[in-house]
Amino acid sequence: MKWRDMNIYSDKVRFRRSVFYALGFVGAIWFVKVVEYTTGSDFSSLGIFPRTLSGSIGIFISPFIHGDVYHLFSNTFPLLILGIGVFYFYPRVGIQVMFLIYFMTGFWVWVAAREAFHIGASGIVYGMFAFLFTGGFIRKDRRTLSISFALLFLYGTSMFSGLIPTEKSISWESHLMGFFAGLFCAIYYRNENIVFIDKLDDVEKKNDNQGQVNHSNTTGGQHVTYYYTFKPDEKSDLNINK
Repeated sequence: MKWRDMNIYSDKVRFRRSVFYALGFVGAIWFVKVVEYTTGSDFSSLGIFPRTLSGSIGIFISPFIHGDVYHLFSNTFPLLILGIGVFYFYPRVGIQVMFLIYFMTGFWVWVAAREAFHIGASGIVYGMFAFLFTGGFIRKDRRTLSISFALLFLYGTSMFSGLIPTEKSISWESHLMGFFAGLFCAIYYRNENIVFIDKLDDVEKKNDNQGQVNHSNTTGGQHVTYYYTFKPDEKSDLNINK
């Protein structure tokens, strides 16, 4: 693995990429709402309408459509926090996870939900929550669990009440299908390592003779891969901290 490949896993780069992806998705959702308001349009009819050919287009675009600004605001904060969490802690598979949650949720809603237009990104929120929460328990990782617990603290029992029929205007099916999609991804990617980079400050980026060593360690049930880089004359002084 070359330095430029390893660099995508450094803390600063991972965080910037995570913020960029999360803000990009949220920004696109807000852009759609601005277009609605400025043109006097209502895109709700483009949502998922189960088991109809015309309603299948909502599988692809319904997460970008929201009923009102309050609906949009309620999804913005968790989308940002959870989105950053997914891309930061899982840099290698974050995009794959989001892709699966996005389309699995939409497809399952189209197959099994009641006949109504289902719109909004709430299903993705529940999917990312389930992915981080379940993945955190599988790996016994306190950092990913802390994000989920923070949202539980902020939203309280409403996070779980959204999984059952409460109000006709709320697509609890999207919440439930999103939760199952996130659970599926957490189990499917259960062997995905959490990656850290150390000693990058000592690396000469343009040194073609640079070497590297991979060290895998299982601590407290969590499998972590550390990538250490070093100059050729530092090999004898290499110290791997567990």
